[in-house]
Amino acid sequence: MKIKPEQLGQHLKKGLAPVYLITGDEPLLAEESCDLLRAELQAQGFSEREVLHVDGGFKWEYLLECANALSLFAERKLIELRLGGQKLSKPASEILQEYLANPAPDNVLLILADKLDGGSKKSAWFKAIEKTGLVVEIWPVEANQLPGWLRQRAAQLGLSLDEEAVQLLCGRVEGNLLAAKQELDKLSLLYPGQTLTADTVIDAVSDSSRYDIYGLTDAAVQGQAARTQKILQVLRQEGTEGPVALWALSREIRTLLTIQQGLQAGVPYDTLCQREKIWGKRKQLLRKAAQRCQPALLMELLERCFRVDQIIKGARAGDLWLELSAICLALAGKPIRLPQ
Repeated sequence: MKIKPEQLGQHLKKGLAPVYLITGDEPLLAEESCDLLRAELQAQGFSEREVLHVDGGFKWEYLLECANALSLFAERKLIELRLGGQKLSKPASEILQEYLANPAPDNVLLILADKLDGGSKKSAWFKAIEKTGLVVEIWPVEANQLPGWLRQRAAQLGLSLDEEAVQLLCGRVEGNLLAAKQELDKLSLLYPGQTLTADTVIDAVSDSSRYDIYGLTDAAVQGQAARTQKILQVLRQEGTEGPVALWALSREIRTLLTIQQGLQAGVPYDTLCQREKIWGKRKQLLRKAAQRCQPALLMELLERCFRVDQIIKGARAGDLWLELSAICLALAGKPIRLPQ
């Protein structure tokens, strides 16, 4: 059965399914669905958890071995199969269907996958999951839905946002829900139970800009290598999500490339700034950074960002924060070499 993320809690109250597939490209909503399921399973005595990362060398037979392995203490177990963007081969599909045909009674299988294409949704393994368990499809919050989403999230935190505050936040987070969540969490700590205006939001941003993701990108484009490392360390210690930092850095890199390409094509800089929503002091900062950074370096950094995204999704081994540190240093003009 297919359900929406907001329906998952109600279905869990009715009982557990043997398999759950959570699929989509919105990290926050996917992770919140996973957390809800994990919490319910823990409450029902699922004290063991095994995580399987699917990559090119993954042996699908291990899924059956994992499911059939008996715990010394007869514990109920959650098996997390992190599929990411991997497509299932015919043998893999057959093994998964074999598992679903007779799921272990004391196990629950949670499959995490990126957005699935039409072919995957017509596959035998997908139909087997629909028949046996629940498919939670995560859809992005569209631009016209974001204001409502922000108001709803703010209300859950005891906050109220006026129209200008909503529009300001929409512009800051650009549809990144992880960034939006962190902004609202910060505002709820600074102004608990209050109605927030645009000026309130701007003041909060100004007060904390030294150590937020926007301060990180500003330091990088200004060539302040040491400061980027300090800010990155503080962000990590404060619990900033890796995907949020990656989003901010990759967005800045793409903006610099767009500026370079536009100037090369003869587009006036002020026109580029209007297109890319670059305002105030940042106009001069980004112009200087676009002149300083070579296009080849920026393309290399975008490739590095793609590898970091794979690390976050479990499709590649590596140290997330070390990779982010290397991207910051290179953007600031102090590149270091890390193993490929």
